[in-house]
Amino acid sequence: MTVRTTYQHAPTKTIDIGGATFAYRTLGPDGGTPVVFLNHLGAVLDNWDPRVVDGIAAKHQVITFDNRGIGASQGRTPRSVAAMARDAIAFIRALGHDQVDLLGFSLGGFVAQVIAEQEPRLVRKLILAGTGPAGGEGIDKVTGITVIDIVRATLTFKDPKEYLFFTRTANGKASARRFVNRLKERTEARDKSISVTAFRNQLKAIHTWRRQQPADLAVVRQPVLVANGDHDRMVPSRNSTDLARRLPNAQLTLYPDAGHGGIFQYHAEFVDEALRFLGS
Repeated sequence: MTVRTTYQHAPTKTIDIGGATFAYRTLGPDGGTPVVFLNHLGAVLDNWDPRVVDGIAAKHQVITFDNRGIGASQGRTPRSVAAMARDAIAFIRALGHDQVDLLGFSLGGFVAQVIAEQEPRLVRKLILAGTGPAGGEGIDKVTGITVIDIVRATLTFKDPKEYLFFTRTANGKASARRFVNRLKERTEARDKSISVTAFRNQLKAIHTWRRQQPADLAVVRQPVLVANGDHDRMVPSRNSTDLARRLPNAQLTLYPDAGHGGIFQYHAEFVDEALRFLGS
């Protein structure tokens, strides 16, 4: 009988790319098209909801990683989304993959769009969650919202993601607490926290993304699942609607009474939909 590894116990591996060591984890069945997860602002390996990772890894190989300069990965974190995409492409190819599916959340969704535009043969399908297009509305307010909510969280002894990712309704608050508790399930061999310098560089990349001219998303021909909460404060939900409208082969899901972390609040529904989408 084969015992399936869960994300809570998945070992952290490393690979050298151009003189820099990248940290990553992989789990799920071998073979088929792997799903590469691209993480959000300030996040390291342990910020992925284990229910989402394990749910998708039940059917597909899942690869999570710290991009350059993040967590346990070495190097200087780029100040542009384009450079982050180049590093992600180098990582995928270093693992020996010629084609992958991408799940990009928030900042990771920006990176996923650039990868699909620049290396279309590398990408089979895309899941873009809690994210928006270059030049998207309200993305320039990420820094202000983040700083305010970090202060609120510090004063109330909470994780900032409880404010940043979830609504402040009773349902949203309960979902936030459950999410934060799930992130603590892994107690051994946890990843390093992001450095202040890396976090600032990510913020600069996000601001540059907001100031960019809108990309021609009609060139992204791959099937795309766009998902978000219907009350996203960080990357306003209208950006998800805009993405789905401009991408020629996209479908949109907005979860009710949910914020930026809608895919974590509705993790069971999201996993079911993601598996149908990836398997179709």
